[in-house]
Amino acid sequence: MKLEEKKQIVEDLHERLTKSKVVIVTDYKGLDVAAVTELRRQLRESQIEFQVVKNTLLVRAAADTDAALMQNQFKGPSAIALSYDDPVSPAKILTTFAKDNEKLEIRAGVMSGKVLDLAAIKALSNLPSREQLLAQLLSAMNGVPTSLVRVLAAVPQKLVYALQAIKEQKEAA
Repeated sequence: MKLEEKKQIVEDLHERLTKSKVVIVTDYKGLDVAAVTELRRQLRESQIEFQVVKNTLLVRAAADTDAALMQNQFKGPSAIALSYDDPVSPAKILTTFAKDNEKLEIRAGVMSGKVLDLAAIKALSNLPSREQLLAQLLSAMNGVPTSLVRVLAAVPQKLVYALQAIKEQKEAA
């Protein structure tokens, strides 16, 4: 590979590492082509980039980004998963895939300037997705006005019940 091509790859990767919300480094050694293709398909469906990168280029591209915090993980065959929107999706997909394919090793990740070890990535994968959280928030926001209307409607309703009871008492007497 020519020097100009390497510079272009490093520049492009640096830009993508800067924009990403979460970066997860994996070791794909031992996976066959069909398994890697399936993993890439699953990640692509969630708008997550998965790229095999030479470690020397990855170290240079990670400079001045959050990914530089995990440079010690850039050893052996490395592939990175980059997500620009949802930090939970790559963790979910990679941990699920790693359960089925033991040869995929999740090394580390970085999110918001913090290094994530394997336990933190698994904990992140147990969180609901962005869409589920938005649905829960919308449900909670919708429930407050509904409850307020019910409470406000109950006050005159109880007054009518009380007046009806007084009327029935006086008619009975």
